[in-house]
Amino acid sequence: MTRPTEGMGMPDAQPPRGPTRDEPPKLDHDQLVAAQRQTLSESRRRYSVPARALFRALDVVYGRDRTMSKFKVLELVARVPYQTWEQVAYIAVTHVHERLGMARRIQQRVAEARAQQDNEQFHLLILEELISKSGINEGKIKFYWIPQLLAFSYYQLSWLLYVVRPGWSYLLNADFEDHAEHEYMSFASEHPEWENTPFESEIAPDYGDFASLADLFRQIGHDERVHKEESLDLAARPRFR
Repeated sequence: MTRPTEGMGMPDAQPPRGPTRDEPPKLDHDQLVAAQRQTLSESRRRYSVPARALFRALDVVYGRDRTMSKFKVLELVARVPYQTWEQVAYIAVTHVHERLGMARRIQQRVAEARAQQDNEQFHLLILEELISKSGINEGKIKFYWIPQLLAFSYYQLSWLLYVVRPGWSYLLNADFEDHAEHEYMSFASEHPEWENTPFESEIAPDYGDFASLADLFRQIGHDERVHKEESLDLAARPRFR
C-alpha cells in the first residue's frame, strides 16, 4: 500500500538532478541577510500535536542544541511528505488517464513534489559532506537506524493524512518546514565565524555557490520557507483541482 522510505532496505538514494524551474530562488548576500532577519522577527506557526511530538522526540534523542548532525536527521525526515505526495499522485494518474486535463494537473503535482524532494536531498548531501569534512563521528544507531524509524513513521502518518484529507498532510508539512526555516536561520546566527568561512562543496555546481557558510545556511533556511508557503498554498486547494 505504501513504500518504505529511502534507506529502509533500499539502495542508497542517488544524487538529485540539477536545478529545475521549480526550485526555490537563489538569493544574493543582502537578500539572504534580509530573509534571515525576516524569519527571526516572525513568530513560529502554532504547531499541530503530531509536529510538536516529532520536534520533542528530536530534542530528546539529539539534544536541544543545533548541530549539523541533528540537521542531517531533519533533512532525512524532510523528504518524506514529498515522497508520499509523489506516490499518491502516480497512483491517481493511472485512474484518470482518460481525463486529460485532470491527468495533466496530477502530473504537475508529481513534478512539484519531485522538485521539492530533490531540493531537500541537496540539503542532505551538503550536510553529509560538511560532517564528513569536519571529522564528526556519528553512531550507527543514533544517526542511521533511529532516523530511518522516524522517517518510516512520518511517511505512514503523511500518507494516512493525505488519503483522509490532503490539506492535513500539507499543513503538517508546513509546520515541519516552518520549524526547519527558523532552526536554520537561528543556526546561522549562532555561528558568526561562518561569515568568513568559505563554502566549498562538490554539490555547489548543482545547488549553488555561496560566499560563506553563513549564506549557505541562510539559503537553506529560505528554501524551507518557500516549501512552507507552497504547502500552505496547496492546503487551500487540496487534491488535484
